[in-house]
Amino acid sequence: MQIALFQPDIPQNTGTILRLCACLDVAAHIIEPAGFPVSDRHFRRAGMDYLDQVTLMRHDSWPKFEQWRNEKAYRLILFTTKGASSYLDYEYGLNDILLFGRESAGVPDEVAAAADAQLVIPIKPGLRSLNIAMAAAMALGEALRQTSAPIPKFANDRGDL
Repeated sequence: MQIALFQPDIPQNTGTILRLCACLDVAAHIIEPAGFPVSDRHFRRAGMDYLDQVTLMRHDSWPKFEQWRNEKAYRLILFTTKGASSYLDYEYGLNDILLFGRESAGVPDEVAAAADAQLVIPIKPGLRSLNIAMAAAMALGEALRQTSAPIPKFANDRGDL
């Protein structure tokens, strides 16, 4: 299971998602160009000291990411407000990459067309969308639950999970 972020433009959200990936031992991908430098203080602050613990691959462009993905034969699962199926009704596999678009614009049509599935997280009518970091956590949690992929079960120094 992996997470990919298509041209992320809010550093705090990206840092939070990378922290999620580090904590759950899930590889992360950033498809460039990102809307901020990785040295951005908001990005570093949201990721805290977890950024050194995440397996992160950066791809220079969408075509380069697609070439890499196709060589590895990974399925691409796009999370979008335009999805026709609920993320809870989908059957995930261990070789899935969960893709999230730009916070400001989603993904272009060519990226959506390349996805093996387009899923939505249903929300209350009249509301636009969830925060992308929250959506990533919900989607990853469901995907890991379904695939029985191990989620680390150890406490930190304070006894919290």
